[in-house]
Amino acid sequence: MRDTVRMPSPIAAYRPAVRVPMSGRILIVEDDCEIADFVVRGLREEGFTVDLAADGDAGWEQLSNFDWDVVLLDWWLPGTDGLTLLRRFRKGNRTTPVLFLTARDAVSDRVTGLNGGADDYLCKPFAFEELLARVRAMARRQDRLATSISWGDVKVDLATRRAERAGHRLNLTAREEALLMFMMRHPGEVLTRSRLYEEVWDDSYDGLSNTLEVHVMELRKKLEICGPRLIHTLRNRGYCFGEELR
Repeated sequence: MRDTVRMPSPIAAYRPAVRVPMSGRILIVEDDCEIADFVVRGLREEGFTVDLAADGDAGWEQLSNFDWDVVLLDWWLPGTDGLTLLRRFRKGNRTTPVLFLTARDAVSDRVTGLNGGADDYLCKPFAFEELLARVRAMARRQDRLATSISWGDVKVDLATRRAERAGHRLNLTAREEALLMFMMRHPGEVLTRSRLYEEVWDDSYDGLSNTLEVHVMELRKKLEICGPRLIHTLRNRGYCFGEELR
């Protein structure tokens, strides 16, 4: 048996009345291309960094090698099934919130999923608004539990606001730190000037100010004292943190 339920409406039909910007890394393990595309695009529009694994083996590789803020997991998958993945994940003492997405809606299935280590359970078909609300709630809980954020050899302690790279302290201003933290939460993405102004400065970009460029330049200098370049300028597009986009 496999989950073959299709979403009742395209993502274009979803338009929130008030957008609440969020950040966080989400892994979706889902083999149904239509559902996966629907969810990936919707969550990215809401500001999340989203990665997709289309089968159980690819899902396990992502789960075991990377840190995530929330995991959305299908039950029936090619290769290793979702329940087996979840149980194996929890045996490693991993506490990342996991939401099951499945057409299995019997009470006994829900109990099995929750007892297997799931934090929440959502049956297909579902409304994107409900999925988004549950993901946001799980991400907020995870944020409250997190003590630091890291990417590669860069780490920021959320309690002390101490930033370091390769063990060396980075003497950042408050704005540089906020800029670094936002970029670390969105590695590999094209970060436009407008988005950075909205998220870090809580302001709109007028197209004339060079405030952002100055802060990026200073942050880049401080990071590069301890290692190779992490903030890349994308001509006519903005910036990218991590590996340079081609």
